[in-house]
Amino acid sequence: MSDLPIVAIMYDFDRTLCTKDMQDYSFIPSLGMTESEFWQYSNSLGQREHMDSILAYMYAMVKISKDKNIPLLRQNLVDMGKNVELFKGVEGWFDRITEFGIANGMQIEHYVISSGMKEIIEGTPISKCFKSIFACEFLYDENGNGVWPKTDVNYTNKTQFVYRINKGVLDVANDNDLNRSMPDDSKRVPFCNMIYIGDGLSDVPCMKMMKAYGGYSIAVYQNKDSKVEDLLKKGRVDYIYPADYSENTGLDITVKNIIRKMSISETLYDEYTKQKSLL
Repeated sequence: MSDLPIVAIMYDFDRTLCTKDMQDYSFIPSLGMTESEFWQYSNSLGQREHMDSILAYMYAMVKISKDKNIPLLRQNLVDMGKNVELFKGVEGWFDRITEFGIANGMQIEHYVISSGMKEIIEGTPISKCFKSIFACEFLYDENGNGVWPKTDVNYTNKTQFVYRINKGVLDVANDNDLNRSMPDDSKRVPFCNMIYIGDGLSDVPCMKMMKAYGGYSIAVYQNKDSKVEDLLKKGRVDYIYPADYSENTGLDITVKNIIRKMSISETLYDEYTKQKSLL
C-alpha cells in the first residue's frame, strides 16, 4: 500500500472517454433499431410516465429485449464493450498519468462516474484502469436476464459517488459509513485532490461540487459549441479542451499541471505541520 497522497481523477464515460452513447455501438443495433428510434422510445416513455430519464432507458432496454425475445444477458453486454470507440489517446492515458503522479510524489486513482452501463464499460480495454466503476447496472434473474435496475446513476446523484471517493466508502450498498460524520483530515481523498472530467450539462452537479470544495473540473468536447463555452463563461467548469488524451495536448498538459500544484500543496502542508509540531 502506497503512503503517497492520493489524487482521484473521476470521468464521465459517454462522450467523455468514448465518442457517443455506449448503447449506440452494439446494443441498439442488436435490437434491429436505429439510435434515434431507441432514444425516442426511451425519452417519450420517460416524459409520458414522468420517469427518471436513466430509469426510463434501462426499462426500455429490458422491455424491448423481452418484446423481441432477445435475452438481456450480462455477458452479452460485457462483450459489447469491445466495440466501444474510445477517443484518441485514451488507452495510453491512464498509465501515463499514473506514472507522472508517482514521479511527483502523488498516487493517482482513476474512477468512472457514468450514467451508462457498468457491464458495457467492463468490456472495454480500459476497464482495468479504474479503481471503481460507478455506473448503471442490472439485477439478473435465475436465467441470467436483466430484470431490474440494481444501480441507477442519474445526473444529480452522481455527486454521492464523489462523496464515496472522498470518504473511501466504495461499496454502493454501504450507506451507513457514507453518511457517518467524519473529520476532514481523516477522509481518504480530500476534495482539493480531485479532478472531474466530463462533457457537458449532465456533469454540472459534479463540476460545481469541485468548484465549491477546491477541486478541479474539465469539460471535453468533440466539436466546440456554445454549450461548452457557456460552461466556462458562467464559471461552471475550470477548463475546456478537445477530447484528445494524447501526450502534450492541452488536456494532458493541464492535468499534469494540476497534479504538480497538488503535489506542491501537499509538500507545503507537510512542512507547515512539521514546524507547528516543534513549537
